[in-house]
Amino acid sequence: MKIYFNSPVVLTFSAISFLLVLLQHFGMSYYTNTFFTVPGNVLAFDFYNPIAYFRLVSHSMGHANWDHLIANLTLILLLGPMLEEKYGSQSLLIMMLITALTTGLLNMMLFPTGLLGASGVAFTFILLSSFANMRSGGIPLSFLIVACFFLGKEVLHATQNNQISEFAHLCGGILGAVFGFIKR
Repeated sequence: MKIYFNSPVVLTFSAISFLLVLLQHFGMSYYTNTFFTVPGNVLAFDFYNPIAYFRLVSHSMGHANWDHLIANLTLILLLGPMLEEKYGSQSLLIMMLITALTTGLLNMMLFPTGLLGASGVAFTFILLSSFANMRSGGIPLSFLIVACFFLGKEVLHATQNNQISEFAHLCGGILGAVFGFIKR
């Protein structure tokens, strides 16, 4: 039996995210804070700094700690290869970039807190995977059930002070549903 690189976008994204948390583990959190976190508040955005634009997308690869990373990568590695096979590497990468950019921009404009992590991407994958076996002219029942559970859980948790961006989850889930309808 031979091991093969079956999902280049998902595996590369996961490897970079892993390496960033590993750097943090060895006391080099400067890199995550500087290059992989979106600042809270649009006033903190430096429009003249190219790195600020990079951070609008790169925040999805930074994670606060091992638990945060493992929670997101479990979903991404479980669902991502199937989605990459179905939609293609380029399409999936574009969906991931759009999700990261959208959650980064909206978080910066609407909330005073910074943002890092792949939660938006993970929840994009959750809703997008519900469309994997969609037939033309119909909406999968699995999509409706997942959407109801997902939306209900995130709305309930949004009222808690828990250091989790339910907004990024909701935004990612909505984008996953939009991508699913567009790509069907």
